[in-house]
Parts: sequence; C-alpha cells; structure tokens
Amino acid sequence: MKVAIINFSGNVGKTTIARHLLAPRIKKAEIVSVESANADEQEADALRGRDFAHLQQYMLASDDLIVDIGASNVEDLLTLMRKFKGSHEDFDYFVIPAVPDVKQQKDTANTANELAKMGVPPEKIKIVLNRVEDADAPDKQFTALLGFLAVNRVATINLAAHLTDNEIYQRVKHDGRSISDLAEDKTDYKALIAKAKDQAEKIELADKLAVKRLATGVLPELDACFEALALK
Repeated sequence: MKVAIINFSGNVGKTTIARHLLAPRIKKAEIVSVESANADEQEADALRGRDFAHLQQYMLASDDLIVDIGASNVEDLLTLMRKFKGSHEDFDYFVIPAVPDVKQQKDTANTANELAKMGVPPEKIKIVLNRVEDADAPDKQFTALLGFLAVNRVATINLAAHLTDNEIYQRVKHDGRSISDLAEDKTDYKALIAKAKDQAEKIELADKLAVKRLATGVLPELDACFEALALK
C-alpha cells in the first residue's frame, strides 16, 4: 500500500499521522519525507517536492510506502504530478489531516479539491480529523470543512476517523519510537523509581512512566481511527 499524507497547511499533524497512525498499522511500510520547512525535520534522506521523478521511481520499486509531504513542498509536488500524467494513480490513498482552525479547514478543502481536479476519486482521498477537543463532537468543530464536502463530494470523511488533542504527540516528537512501541514497553518504572538513588533519577523515571501511560491510553483511539479510515 502506498499512501501520501498531504495538506497545503502546515502544523496539522502530517508527521504524527505518518509515524503513529499509519506506519505501525501498515506492516513493513517505509516512511519517506518530502522535505518541509520545519526546523525540527532535518532528515538527511528527505526529498524535495521538485524531486518528484526520483520519488516516482522509488515508489514504483516499493511495495509499501508512506510519503509525508511537507506543506512547503505540496505545490511543487502537485505541479509535477500534473506533468507526469497518471502519476497520482501510483498512490493507493491520499490522507489529509485536518485541524479545527478555520484557515486550516479551508486549506484542507482546497487540498482535496486540487487532488480531485487531478483525477483522484473521492474514495481515495481520506480525511483524518486531528486535534479534536474532547468537550465537543467532531462535527461541531469542523463545520466549515463538512459544509464544503456536503456540496463538493471530492473526499471521503468519516467522523470516527479522528484523533483527540493529546500531549503525547508533543512529548514523543523527538523520540525515535512510535506510540505503539511506547505502549508495549515492559519496563517496571515503579520498581525502578523505588530503587532510584536520588530525586533527579526518580523524576526522570516518573516522566518515562507518564509517557508510557499516555501512550497506552491513546492506543485504542489510534486503532479506532485507522479502522474508520478503511484503507484496504
């Protein structure tokens, strides 16, 4: 399976979707970053949007791939995909993360619309509602996006395909492990805390335990979101 994660907006959780939602559930999938302007994404093997020919060759030679497209490269990438006629068919799905901010909702709608104009059918364009606040139902937080899609059926949206706002994603931003890996950590941190020699060590271990608990708590939500996306 080959999935592109894309949005004209930055800061909508594309890397979170790639690393923590999709990669652990699409077995053997490799993540390739199309380099963004974010200072904390300094992957040496990242591609640029204008390197689409290289990306296309890599995709055709791969069985399972998740392509994380940085916002600053989306326009270049889409322009080149239009030139490489039919290249959008190399992707099984385009996943668009959306967040409640009105501007980002508009950018999400625009992203789906541009993909549709290229010839991508709505069943291949999937939207993940990200950073949903617990206090309100998703449909109340994404009225602009849902209104657009009710009129322009250019993408598939399932309200169950959502992730709530959770500090775990920030806490593991620079951790090489996925949330699935953290939840499966068998370390007995409480026992280690009891044996710790000083307060600093106890605090460090307590923080690791807190991350494990957050990961364990959010894992069922990630599973449910992935199931609701119905990537087949």
